[in-house]
Amino acid sequence: MQAVEISSPGGAEVLRPVTRPVPVAGQGHILIRIAWAGVNRPDVLQRAGAYAPPPGASDLPGLECAGQVVSVGPGVTRWKPGDRVCALLPGGGYAEYATCPAEHALAVPQGMTLREAAALPETAFTVWSNVVMRGGLRAGERFLVHGGSSGIGTMAIQIGRALGARVWATAGSAEKCAACDRLGAHAINYRQQDFVAELRKAGGADLILDMVGGDYIARNIKSLADDGRLVMIAFLAGPKAEINFAQIMTRRLTVTGATLRPQSDLAKARIAAQLHEHLWPRIEAGAVRPIIDSAFPLAQAQDAHLRMEGGGHIGKILLQVSAED
Repeated sequence: MQAVEISSPGGAEVLRPVTRPVPVAGQGHILIRIAWAGVNRPDVLQRAGAYAPPPGASDLPGLECAGQVVSVGPGVTRWKPGDRVCALLPGGGYAEYATCPAEHALAVPQGMTLREAAALPETAFTVWSNVVMRGGLRAGERFLVHGGSSGIGTMAIQIGRALGARVWATAGSAEKCAACDRLGAHAINYRQQDFVAELRKAGGADLILDMVGGDYIARNIKSLADDGRLVMIAFLAGPKAEINFAQIMTRRLTVTGATLRPQSDLAKARIAAQLHEHLWPRIEAGAVRPIIDSAFPLAQAQDAHLRMEGGGHIGKILLQVSAED
């Protein structure tokens, strides 16, 4: 099969096309012929040598895909060859074929193309597990999303709105703020406005989803309403900050966080089950949809990474691996 590997840690130029053997679906796994794959920030970190794949995972980048099941391993009864699925992968998405645990795949939502479905798994698993399962977002609450125009951000805004929350989102340009507004968020241009002041005027955030870190951490604490929750999922500005823990104690705040990739197969299967029950019906009803920024052929994975690192994208970046059936 054709694939793109990381030849050595470094910039986008270290991504190179290679030929690899087609993997085999083992116990409880399925083999997917990939039509489209998602490009995510962890791919960039892995390429730079800062985010190693978990033990046993493919060394190829790529954490999500959509395509057709071509074979199933022993013990798999849920899927059969020919089924159209999108899946969360432990790695290996930058290739024509990849394997994953059967319980980490979901049927392509009714009426959706494989291209659209490939933009779902990483963002849906991440947002649902952190905003709903960990953060406990409820209808009527005030929800602040940082990085609102990213793939994660656009999904978080829509899920928040679908659950009946009032959503605010930060972004760094008029174009990105307009995209957040169209999805139903109150956009805050962080280059021109103080998100702390904006949220305080509204009464404080009940929940904040943050992927920035750095000096945002202390500012997030100030932005929370009493009994508010801060969920960290990445640290683009660094993981260290000085904060006053007295605020956390006296205002009964919760500070938590998680990364998705290192979690157990069982934990990811539980997230997938919740997505199937609660989010997939909303997607099929049109209340939530993937926002796609751009797509590149697999052989141009370098350009896809440069697009992500340039920071101008709104929504998801995809790789086309093969033609849709």
